[in-house]
Amino acid sequence: MASAEAREDRLLDRFAPNLWLADGPVVRFGPGFPYPTRMAIVRLGDGTLWVWSPIALDDALVKAVEALGHVRHLVAPNKLHHLFLEDWAQRFPDARLYAAPGLARKRRDLSFDAELGDAPDPSWADDLDQVVFRGSFFLDEVVFFHRASRTVLVTDLVQRFAPDQVRGLSGWIMRVWGLVGERGSTPLEWRASFWNRRAARAALEEALAWNPEKLVIAHGMCAPENGRAVLASGLRWLR
Repeated sequence: MASAEAREDRLLDRFAPNLWLADGPVVRFGPGFPYPTRMAIVRLGDGTLWVWSPIALDDALVKAVEALGHVRHLVAPNKLHHLFLEDWAQRFPDARLYAAPGLARKRRDLSFDAELGDAPDPSWADDLDQVVFRGSFFLDEVVFFHRASRTVLVTDLVQRFAPDQVRGLSGWIMRVWGLVGERGSTPLEWRASFWNRRAARAALEEALAWNPEKLVIAHGMCAPENGRAVLASGLRWLR
């Protein structure tokens, strides 16, 4: 019988051992900003799948994901990354649903099993670390670290859009905000919302202490190497 890796669909990109990425459609945020979407899938030590920031779901993606294993955990890393959770929960009804701080109040129509915090759930504690970037009155984000591949996963905290993919007025604004290119960072309005930067700096120090080699970014270019340096650069405004 062929291995799960041999049956991988082209929809899934193997970023590291037991870690896959999939790109979804562009969504609009704020005053027309185009945001490409990306999710990650980790195969945990028990063989089940941990899905981070689920993207739009269709039959082809379902088939590709099921070839990897059984979906057991659906994770929303912040309260903006929830658009497709309901579809995933319906398609995988025995998967547990995890909310970032504040999301359960926003999506009362969904039945979450737990709220994410600084301590990893026992189900994935052997595979993943996590820390909550607190201190903003607008948005908290939970950042994860896949130990085996030494990969950090961030959703909105660091954005690195490719220069040839941003155009027009929204592209100009994204450049001014420092979201384009290798030294991409955090949107200015989110930076301004951090009333308690000490809390966010403590989370950053913990994430840097993981000494990541790779960085998965939901919006923009990932970093397959120099992950710690890219993370430190992207959040340099905190330090």
